[in-house]
Amino acid sequence: MSRQNYTFTSESVSEGHPDKVCDRISDAVLDAFLAEEPEARVACETFATTNRVVIGGEVGLSDQDKLRDYMGRVEQIARDCIKDIGYTQEKFHWNTCEITNLLHEQSAHIAQGVDASGNKDEGAGDQGIMFGYATDETPALMPAPIQYAHAILRRLAEARKSGEAAMLGPDAKSQLSVQYRDGKPVGISSLVLSTQHLDESLTSNQIREIVAPYITEVLPDGWLTDETEWHVNPTGKFVIGGPDGDAGLTGRKIIVDTYGGAAPHGGGAFSGKDPTKVDRSAAYAARYLAKNVVAAGLAKRCTIQLSYAIGVSKPLSIYADTFGSGQVPDAAIEKAVSEAMSLTPRGIREHLGMNKPIYARTAAYGHFGRSPSDDGGFSWERTDLVDAIKAAV
Repeated sequence: MSRQNYTFTSESVSEGHPDKVCDRISDAVLDAFLAEEPEARVACETFATTNRVVIGGEVGLSDQDKLRDYMGRVEQIARDCIKDIGYTQEKFHWNTCEITNLLHEQSAHIAQGVDASGNKDEGAGDQGIMFGYATDETPALMPAPIQYAHAILRRLAEARKSGEAAMLGPDAKSQLSVQYRDGKPVGISSLVLSTQHLDESLTSNQIREIVAPYITEVLPDGWLTDETEWHVNPTGKFVIGGPDGDAGLTGRKIIVDTYGGAAPHGGGAFSGKDPTKVDRSAAYAARYLAKNVVAAGLAKRCTIQLSYAIGVSKPLSIYADTFGSGQVPDAAIEKAVSEAMSLTPRGIREHLGMNKPIYARTAAYGHFGRSPSDDGGFSWERTDLVDAIKAAV
């Protein structure tokens, strides 16, 4: 039997964190190519440091003239991202940092394995394993520690950008240690927040006074008590932030992006990858399936694992684990989810409408636990597969 009383910790990082700056640029490049051609191929990586951004990887469009044109737009895409995030520091400014574009055409050898041809369906863009997870402990069917760690930073970013908390900078990290009783989250034993600030004279206590109302606003009533330990800017000043303070790289925050460590991770990053890359699309599909299993009332917790081989369309395996909370055997859930939707790369893309410019918004504050939007964003958070899964059990 799993433990029922414990404390679990997850962290989040803001859109101005160096790694998230890179994720945002990589996903914005992806969106630009998908807006031009839904079948575009993109694997874009970004590196950022003091006054410099380097962008590399592979891209592909069916029209070579358009490909050259879009390659020329990449620098401005990066500058627009940095501007929107809010960096105007002397050593990392959206208008003056040096940007190097090293993107090149996709390998023909990779393309031949992925592309559909003759009787061959589109294959997976790589081998690998992907996990999806859902739990009924929050309305979004996400683990509480990561869900609320994201909520804190998202709210602070809103306050910063609106001018309510203009003294805060773009770079920030949060960490919540959540107490569980009888298997349910009930409170916070400790809260850590490190946030960049633009006024060097501000002390840690003053920063806490500024951020506390926003933090209290997004957390469940009663979770913050007199016993909760607060650690706000515990090192003191945090004025130098973003890539000027620490280098950033696409794909380095994979636990922040998913379930905060509360579930397994296959190891593949998401940002900058078009949906033929199963690192991204199959991880989204696994979350979609796990969420619909829990939403259907078939389990309180559910993990779904999928595995693929490069160039092969069908998944090699489907695994479900409901941690003893399932209303039906786990094997029945495996069979049901495989019947409820096609899990080929093409099937996933078409079912979830993934060939759209919907990815830059995923780059910060989590790829999961967000609300589906009318334009197709976060389609993997829908619960429209409940009836199909129930019927297939």
